[in-house]
Amino acid sequence: MFRGINTINLDAKGRLAMPARYREQLAQHGNGALVVTIDTNHRCLLLYPNAEWEQIERQIESLSSFDPMSQRVKHLLIGHANDLEMDGSGRILLPQELRQYAHLEKHVCLIGQGKKLEIWDQGNWNEQREHWLTESSTSAELPEKLRALAL
Repeated sequence: MFRGINTINLDAKGRLAMPARYREQLAQHGNGALVVTIDTNHRCLLLYPNAEWEQIERQIESLSSFDPMSQRVKHLLIGHANDLEMDGSGRILLPQELRQYAHLEKHVCLIGQGKKLEIWDQGNWNEQREHWLTESSTSAELPEKLRALAL
């Protein structure tokens, strides 16, 4: 559903104007109801249509409460999850605590990842992308699933 990179400016209140190409999709999949949470591997945010998030949340909730890693995931992902709604202008207000976590100031990148969007500080995105590009060119062995992928 979501693909591509969009550079967007946050306004002074921390609102992000959703690109027009995503607004219609989001309106169709839950009337613009969204959930944002943190990414536990990178300093960015994950933005899901509500229906997609509900499936993920059920899976997370079913994890064992006796396993420390499962508890960590529950605390971080569900604990930081916030319900959002697009306003009439197609904007969403990102909670201040989550903006601070992801170091979001003015210039952000919205990265399409299929069923979700990632929200990155533009500088952090550029650094991470360069790291991945450098890392992949020096990596000796690709996983079997990637070697079988035809692009």
